[in-house]
Amino acid sequence: MHFLPEKIDTYVVAHTQGEPKILQELTRETWQKVLNPRMLSGAFQGRVLSMITKLTSPKNILEIGTYTGYSALCMAEGLAKEGTIFTIDKNEELETLQNKYFKKSGYQKQIKQFVGNALEIIPTLHKKFDLVFIDADKSNYMNYFHLIIDKMNSGGIILSDNVLWSGKVVEELDPKDKDTKVLLEYNQLLNTDDRIETVLLPIRDGLTISRVK
Repeated sequence: MHFLPEKIDTYVVAHTQGEPKILQELTRETWQKVLNPRMLSGAFQGRVLSMITKLTSPKNILEIGTYTGYSALCMAEGLAKEGTIFTIDKNEELETLQNKYFKKSGYQKQIKQFVGNALEIIPTLHKKFDLVFIDADKSNYMNYFHLIIDKMNSGGIILSDNVLWSGKVVEELDPKDKDTKVLLEYNQLLNTDDRIETVLLPIRDGLTISRVK
């Protein structure tokens, strides 16, 4: 769901740097071969991720939710020269496609992939992170935050995707809708936790940028 008028949204995309060819290829293959291709970050949001990492040059990035690797490759564009992206996904069937494009990109040696439950994997990562991108199962956003907040360097950035959840966050809550309930609580947490400062951007399905104090 887009929250800007269609003409404005089209203008914004048209006046934003285009995605690299390799990401165009990954997008096509994802739509051809993978279930739920709408889970891709997409070209516009991908350029936002790329710009944020280029502005901050993070040394260690944690991504929760690899999918086919599109967002990881966007963030790799601004990764510090000796930096590493630690990316986690529970779907082992996507590893082959991820590896194909990680290798093709030239960033493969800087990307460490983990397959499994992020709630179990994150505590085993004994690193301090400069940037974390949360984009996995929404019902665990609160849990992810509590796991990573003490692993963040001062000045580090937490990016949270899909925080507007197709506009459901401003609609009457269905008691059975666990994801929306958690996102409402999560958005409130990001806005009130005194360890961070937060701005919520209405980019595509909502992207929150939180800076660790």
